[in-house]
Amino acid sequence: MTQARRVSRRRALTLAAASTALPLVHIRSGRAAGKVSVGFWDHWVPQGNDIMRKQCEAFAAANQVEVQADFITSVGSKNLMTIAAEAQARTGHDIQQFPGWEVQNHADQCEPVDDVMQRLTAKYGPTAEASKYLYTSKGHWLAVPCSAGNQNKGPCGRISVLRDVAGIDVVKMYPPSADATPEADSWTYDAMLKAAEACKKANMTFGIGLGTTPDSVDTAGALFAAFGAEVITAKGEVNVHSDPVRQVLEYGQQLVKYLPNDAVSYDDASNNRALISGQSALIWNPPSAWAVARRDAPAVAADCWTFPAPKGPKGRFLPLGAFSWGIWNFSSNKTAAKELIEFLSQRENVEARCKITLGYDVPPFASMTDFRIWDEVEPPRGTVYHYPIRKSHHQENSIAVAPAPPEIAVQVYNRGTLPTMLAKLQSGQSIKDVQDWAQDELEGFVR
Repeated sequence: MTQARRVSRRRALTLAAASTALPLVHIRSGRAAGKVSVGFWDHWVPQGNDIMRKQCEAFAAANQVEVQADFITSVGSKNLMTIAAEAQARTGHDIQQFPGWEVQNHADQCEPVDDVMQRLTAKYGPTAEASKYLYTSKGHWLAVPCSAGNQNKGPCGRISVLRDVAGIDVVKMYPPSADATPEADSWTYDAMLKAAEACKKANMTFGIGLGTTPDSVDTAGALFAAFGAEVITAKGEVNVHSDPVRQVLEYGQQLVKYLPNDAVSYDDASNNRALISGQSALIWNPPSAWAVARRDAPAVAADCWTFPAPKGPKGRFLPLGAFSWGIWNFSSNKTAAKELIEFLSQRENVEARCKITLGYDVPPFASMTDFRIWDEVEPPRGTVYHYPIRKSHHQENSIAVAPAPPEIAVQVYNRGTLPTMLAKLQSGQSIKDVQDWAQDELEGFVR
């Protein structure tokens, strides 16, 4: 009988970076010594699943472990339902890919991963503070921030429309494959307001939603953060009658005049459709809308540019659509689960996945924002160069409703309170009425 040959780390990384798809989801090595199962998010870019399968194959071969990789769609919130069902039954996958707040929702059932995070941060540097806010509890890391599906939701604008209609040259402010220029300082919330007004008159509204789904909540959250408007403090106190909240609502009262008339009914696909169809001059979104336009509306895609958030009184804040890998504390193979997560988090593997998804997946470590993919993607070349946060941007990731205690913030987030406040302004309610409504709403969450 021929003995199975152990695969070197170099060979494992070569296998991981290969781009051909695997025919199977269940991956077994020649001498499987144990099994680990993973519930991955079903990537919007199909090739994202293919490369993840190949990386799991590489780990399986190198470590003689059977890896079961299942890809669970977020359509209809099936991934959330799967996570909830496994938590209740205390059985299921060893590893789950948690979106957003799900780690906090299941903190008492997540295995601490401090050891994994210690090794990764020692090698690659710190992660964003937003990740620490989402994935730590009582001083412990309960999940590892991952790149798969991880996204920034900053502005993506039509180059020609912003230039010709609003007088803003985003390519000059944020040139391809280069740092932001001094002109970028002029990209403020006041500048965005004037641009929104001009584009509205040209029937090219800014596709910013006021619905209750994540895109609308995240965009509103960045706006509130830029004004230092904390609706709930870090101590869990309702704070909607503060001066910063009033200031952001005064700004919002002007902005909502120039948003789509149906902004309150926006879901997470509405802004994508508005951009792809040529009806919007600017949206806040990861490059998925551009990627679809690249396929279905090439002329629109060639006129798109992704760039940082505008500057407010307290700075620039970029919404983070976060994902992480966590291990259930009822897992039957925690050791292999930690080793697999650490393997998938290595720079070589993160870059291979990022390349396949055309730069959609944002690494959780700032030291990995030098991948060549963001220089190379086109049309136009450099269109997503400023998609990851770079030092010259002077911006940071934001999580809507932070710094409120996570167990409270998640309720406010899921309820869509922030964009609803803006929607009420669009319907004609006064700032005081909106503040009074929010006071009652938020007190119900903190009791």
